This record gives sequence, C-alpha cells and structure tokens, in this order.
Amino acid sequence: MKVLKVFQDLDSKSLQNLLILFATGLLFWISITNLLPTLPAYIEDLGGSKQQIGLVMGSFAIGLLASRVWLGKLADQRSRKLVVIIGTIVAGIAPFGYLLINSVYPLISVRAFHGIAIAAFTTGYSALVVDLSPIKQRGEIIGYMSLVVPVGMAIGPALGSFIEEDLGYQALFLFSATVGILSFILANCITAGRPPVVNDQEKSQQQGINRSLKAILFDRAILVPTLILFLIGLLFGVLVTFLPLYLRQGEIDFSAGLFYTTAAIASFTSRILSGRAGDRFGRGIFITFSIICYGLSMLLLSIAKNPTMLMLSAILEGAGGGIIIPMILALISDRSYASERGRVFAICTSGFDVGGALAAPILGAFAIEYQELFMIAGSFAAIALVIFLGYSNKELISSLRYAIGREKDQYSLVDLR
Repeated sequence: MKVLKVFQDLDSKSLQNLLILFATGLLFWISITNLLPTLPAYIEDLGGSKQQIGLVMGSFAIGLLASRVWLGKLADQRSRKLVVIIGTIVAGIAPFGYLLINSVYPLISVRAFHGIAIAAFTTGYSALVVDLSPIKQRGEIIGYMSLVVPVGMAIGPALGSFIEEDLGYQALFLFSATVGILSFILANCITAGRPPVVNDQEKSQQQGINRSLKAILFDRAILVPTLILFLIGLLFGVLVTFLPLYLRQGEIDFSAGLFYTTAAIASFTSRILSGRAGDRFGRGIFITFSIICYGLSMLLLSIAKNPTMLMLSAILEGAGGGIIIPMILALISDRSYASERGRVFAICTSGFDVGGALAAPILGAFAIEYQELFMIAGSFAAIALVIFLGYSNKELISSLRYAIGREKDQYSLVDLR
C-alpha cells in the first residue's frame, strides 16, 4: 500500500519511535477530547451562565500561552521527549481537579492547568515527528502522524457522551485521568527525543539565525501562518464552547458527540488524502481549501434547520481541520531550521491558542443567539482567506499563485518541488 510505503522506507528505530509516539498521541487525545461535548454542560449544571462557561472554557488557553514558549525552548535545548512526557503528566492529573471541584470559578485554574497539556504535547510531538521524517516525505508523514487527532476525536467525544449519560460526571473524569496516565506510561517508552545533531555544514548555513522570539514572530514567513491559526482558533473556540449548548436546546435532534465524531471521520479522510499531495503540489492550495471548508461549515451551522445540514457542517469542519493543522506544521517546518523548530512551532501554534482563549469569553459576553455566533465565526475564516491569498508569499501575485498551487513557497528552506 502507498500509505505504508513511506514508513517501510524508514530505519527500524525511527519506525518504532513513530509507532509508540502515535499510540501515545492517540491515548492523549482521547483523554483530552472526551470532555469536549460534556464539560460545557457540566459547567452549566453547576449554575454557570453563558459568559461563565465561556470564561472557564477559554481559560484553557491561559496555561497554553503561559507555557508554550518555555516548552518550545525546552524542546530545542533539552529534549522533545521530555516535553511530550510533561504533556501526558498534566493530561493524567488535571481531570482530578474537575472531579474534586464543584463550583464555577475555581474551575478556571483547573482548566488553565489542563491547557499546559496541549502546549507541551503538541510542541514535543510535532517537533519529534519532523525530526524523524525524511525531508521529501515530511508532509506525508506529518499528515499520517497527525491522524491521532481525528482518531482521538472520533473516539473521545463519543465515549465521553456515553460515559456521562450512563455513569455520570465522576466516572467521566476518572476515565479521562486514566487514559492520560496510560499515555504517560507509553511516552516513557520513546527512545528518541534529543534535538537533532547539527553537522558543520548545517552550522555554517545556520550562523546568524539564532533569532529572538520577537524576530521569529515578526518574520512574515512565520507571522502569516500564525495569523491564520489565530483566526481559525477564534472560530474553533466558538465551536467547542457553544455548539454543545446550542444542540442541548433540543431544537434539532443531533448530539454534540455525533457532530465531533462525524468531523473526526472527515478529518481522518482529508489527512490521508492531503499529506502526500502536499509534498507534491505544495502546501498553499490545501491551506486555501481548508479555510474555505471552515467558512462553509460555520455558514451551514448558522442556518441549520435539520440533522442533514448539521452533518454536512461537521464534515466540512472536519475536512478543514484535517488539512490545515498538518499543512501549516509542514509549512513552518519548511521555513525553519531544526535548531529553532521547537520555538517556531510554539510561537506559530500559540496563534491558535490565543484565538481559542479570546473567542469564548468575549463573544459569550454578548447577548446574541448561537446562530449569530456561528456566523461571526464564519467571518473569521473569510478574513483568514484574504490574508493567505494576499500575504502567503513575498509579493501579492506570487501569494495568489501560491495559494492556488501555481507557484512554490518562496520562504521555504528546502526544495520540495
């Protein structure tokens, strides 16, 4: 099978580490995502208002933002594996906080602590996958390895809804903690993780690129994908926080768990199809397509009248998410050196974190209907599309051509085409 050939060409040590890393990631994302359709409802059951629900859910990003850059430095200077382990430890501990606390405002600190799990795991996982991937197959392997997210989201929310409905919130939080602990045990079996050894030629090429965090952020090659992820993060923050509450109203017979599972299946399919193609045709056209999918998904969600429209919205949202994250990770990998990759990943993905942090508390403060919130979320995708079409390459025309797959990435440090 072509899907497996890229892994068959790897040396046995790299293949073993990738398989363990995938299993670790799968357990990690099940632990995280089983709370997606249930936690907003739990906060509401504790007496939380729409604004308070948004505040608690958005506080997840406080831990993300506070720790992301430090963890990126740690991944570059010490060990990618260590950062992965930190993420799994937090994933195993945080659910006990939800189990022990039964009032709204103290949950803010628990949710913020839980955010460290995502910051650590995604930074270490992404950098380690890139380290283990041959340059010419980088996008393909990132695409396959990022399947842990849709597979985890296909299993986690469905399991979370089932456990909460049949066994209650206590069983749900215990399950989340147990799976997080199992991911920690597996993470310790990884035998790779040190930052790549740089040879003399690479050292010569990289002289003078020991850039500050500010210099990395304001490099247009990194700033544009960071802005794209910020806007998609705003959209995703609205979706995760308010979709379960909207569906809980019961106007349409459709569960949040089913929405997330459908989206995850679509995400799985899109990642399988796009990873290899991204190496061949460039990242630009796929990022453009994914942003359009996100916008159409929110448009459908804002006017949905029946389960069919919600199902189609979920498919489009899943397809968008399945493509954009691995493609942007591959894009910034192409645009950075190995010695700064942890920091670049941390800074760029922080755009998504900030968006997710701001969306729920800010928009939740307005007394507007859920459908209007989804329409606003769609506008974020429209803005992201304009930015990418105009600024993804060094000039306007070359940006437009790159965004439709007609020109190579002028910021890339590797020749993929």
